[in-house]
Amino acid sequence: MLIKLMTKIEIRNLSKTYPNGTKALKNISLDIPMGMFGLLGSNGAGKSSLMRTLATLQEVDSGTITFGDINVLKDKTRMRQIVGYLPQEFGVYPGVSAERLLTHLATLKGIRNTKQRQEQVKYLLHQTNLYNVRHKAVSGYSGGMRQRFGIAQALLGNPKLIIVDEPTAGLDPGERVRFLNLLSQVGETAAVILSTHIVEDVAELCPHVAIVSEGRVLITGSPVELMLQLKGKIWRREISRNDLSIAQRRFKVIKSKFYLGRLVIHIFSSNCPDNACESVEPDLEDIYFCALEGLVQVGA
Repeated sequence: MLIKLMTKIEIRNLSKTYPNGTKALKNISLDIPMGMFGLLGSNGAGKSSLMRTLATLQEVDSGTITFGDINVLKDKTRMRQIVGYLPQEFGVYPGVSAERLLTHLATLKGIRNTKQRQEQVKYLLHQTNLYNVRHKAVSGYSGGMRQRFGIAQALLGNPKLIIVDEPTAGLDPGERVRFLNLLSQVGETAAVILSTHIVEDVAELCPHVAIVSEGRVLITGSPVELMLQLKGKIWRREISRNDLSIAQRRFKVIKSKFYLGRLVIHIFSSNCPDNACESVEPDLEDIYFCALEGLVQVGA
């Protein structure tokens, strides 16, 4: 019955100001459905503050959060029973093996039955491809292995909400692919919030996305629907490095990057800016930069 009630997370008018005066969250309202949800924004945009609030690790000044029939801000004990959290950085006990540490964390999570606990620890070690190194100390793991251990501990107790904060930062390409594939599998049975500044991670996994900046939600919706807003309005042009400042004065340049040794810019315009431009299909990165410039509308 609990699962049926949990169709989405409803965040309403959430605000948070830290003692130093930093306004981390500014009247945020957001609906997060079940499945994979991307929270995209630069460092300092407010993503981690929102994630810590959802994980019941910090208080807010005002606003409400509900998940099914759970009042997240008031019923923290009940919420903690169904949430798994992988923060951007997490510490481990020196010298403690993955199997032993995961077993300890399973006990803290409330899995009291010894057989059930052993079975779940074994299953998660297999799922995260850590079973063969289960006796090795987590403190000696590589970055990718530690991230996989992090998702294993987040999955203890079969949570209905899983929060992962900047999970692929520092991973090599192979580890990144394996980690994202694992998240995608998890997203079939739970709400998974992927909080990151890496556009590619969200583009590859998330059917729903919110872009945040300076503590506010700029835009939210389906990437496919958002890209339709930009169809026919994104233009590609190759220029020399010395001409970038000139192009920025002439056009609405939303991004620039080097590609095969050439500087390529993307321009936002309802019409072809000049004969050297070619129309391109917009991607999530274009949406992100256009949202920062206020060039796309807020979705529902």
